[in-house]
Amino acid sequence: MHNEKTIRFGTDGWRGVIAEDFTFVNVKRVAQAVADYYRHTGSFTDKGKKIVVGFDTRFMSDKFALAVAEVLVNNGIDAVISDRPVPTPALSLYTRNKNFAAGIMITASHNPSEYNGLKIKTSLGGAASLSVTKEVEKRIKPRPGGIRSRRPGSLIRKDLIRDYIKFLRSYIDLKRLKRANFRVLVDAMHGSGDSFIAQVLEGTGIKVDFIRNEINPTFGGLRPEPVLDNLGPSIEKMKTGRYDLGLVLDGDADRIAAFASGGVFIHPQKILGLLILHLFQDKGLKGGVVKTIAGTTLIDNIAAKLNLRLFETPVGFKYISDLMVNEDILVGGEEAGGMGFKHYIPERDGSLAGLLLLEMMAYRKKPMLKILNEMEKKFGRYYYLRRDHRLKQAVPQEEISGFSKIGKILGKEVIRVKDFDGIKLIRSDTSWLMLRASGTEPLVRVYAESKSLSHSAELIEFGGKLVRRYAL
Repeated sequence: MHNEKTIRFGTDGWRGVIAEDFTFVNVKRVAQAVADYYRHTGSFTDKGKKIVVGFDTRFMSDKFALAVAEVLVNNGIDAVISDRPVPTPALSLYTRNKNFAAGIMITASHNPSEYNGLKIKTSLGGAASLSVTKEVEKRIKPRPGGIRSRRPGSLIRKDLIRDYIKFLRSYIDLKRLKRANFRVLVDAMHGSGDSFIAQVLEGTGIKVDFIRNEINPTFGGLRPEPVLDNLGPSIEKMKTGRYDLGLVLDGDADRIAAFASGGVFIHPQKILGLLILHLFQDKGLKGGVVKTIAGTTLIDNIAAKLNLRLFETPVGFKYISDLMVNEDILVGGEEAGGMGFKHYIPERDGSLAGLLLLEMMAYRKKPMLKILNEMEKKFGRYYYLRRDHRLKQAVPQEEISGFSKIGKILGKEVIRVKDFDGIKLIRSDTSWLMLRASGTEPLVRVYAESKSLSHSAELIEFGGKLVRRYAL
C-alpha cells in the first residue's frame, strides 16, 4: 500500500523516508507526473524536449536519478544526467544556461540520512512555484505506468560542474582575492559541496582546507544541516587551526553557516546581513532585500537605514525565488542559510555566499569578527534561537493558528500577530516568538529573537511548552 500513498510537495520539494515513502515506484510516479506536466503545458515549445537530472551524495541518489531519467526518456524527452554528485545550484544554473525546460534534483537537502527527496527547478533555474508543484501533484497516478513514446528521448551523462565553477569565478573579484592571504576551512558535511570552492579559488592567495568532504551516506550519524549541534568537527578545527574564516555547507550545498577565527559562530541570519552590506556598500549594487517571516529584525534595520525596499515571504525559498524573477532584488535569504544574489539564477547557493564573505574581508581588509561587530554596533545585536520539536505525526498549520489568541508572553503585551505562515507573535519590546509546522517533516519549529540571549532562551522555552501542551 505504500506505493499508492498520496505524495505531497512541501516547502522545498517532495521528501520521504527511503524504502518507506521514497521508493523507486514512487519516484517513477513523480517523474511521470513531471513529464505529463511539461508535455501538456506546452513548456517544451521553445526550450526543446529536454530535462536535466542531478543528484547528491545520499544513499542511492544516483540510482533514483537514473530511474527519473529513464521515465523521461520513455516519454520522448531528452534527459541529461549528471556524471557525479552535484550541488543543487549547479543543476539549477545548468538548467537555465543550456535552455532546459526543467531540472530535477534528487536530494533531501539537510534532512537526516534516512530521507531522500526530489526538487523541481524551472527553466530560469529557480525553485518551482506552488502553482507548478500543485499541478504536478494532480498528475501523480496510483501506478508509475505512463506512456512509452514511439520516439524515445536520448539519455546522456554530462559534466554539470565545469560551467558552475566558471560562473562562480566570473562572479567574484579574483584579482582582489589574488592579493588576499586568508586561510579558510570548508566543512562539506559529507554532502555534494565536495571541494568545488578550491577549484573556484585556484590561482588566488587563499589556502583552503576541507573536512568531511568524503562521501558518507550516513553523514557521520548527523543530519547535514549547518546548525551548531552538528558542527563539533568544525568548531574543534577552527579553535585549533589558524583559520581566518570557516564555511559550512549543507547536504546539497545550497545553504551555509560560517565561523570567524577562533571558532566564533556566525549565524546564517547574520551572514545575510553581512552580504547585503557587502553587495550594496562594497560592490555598489542596488535592489530590494527579501527575508522570510521567520527572519531576523536585523534585516529590517539594515534595509531601513540603507533605504532598500524590504519584502517578507512565507518560509520556503520558492517564494524568494518568485520575487527574484519578478522584482529587482539585491539579496534574498531565508533564516536557515539559503541565500540568492543579483545577476545570478533565482536560487540559493551556499558556496557563492561563502565566497562573497571572503571577498568582503578582502574588500574591507579586516578580519570577519571585526566586520561582524561593526555591523551589530550600527544595526543592532539580536539573539536568534530555533528549536525543533519532533512529533509522532505531522501537525497541520491550522492547529498552530490557535496560538494567535495569546495576548501576553512572559509579562509583555503581544502588539502584532503575523499569520501568513505559522504564527509570529511580536511583543511590545520588539522581541518575538514564532511557531510553525514543518512542511517536510513531522515537527513543529519554535523560533524566538530578542536583544538578550537569556531572554530568547526564555521565549523558546515558553514556545516549547505551548507545543507540548497542544500538539502532542
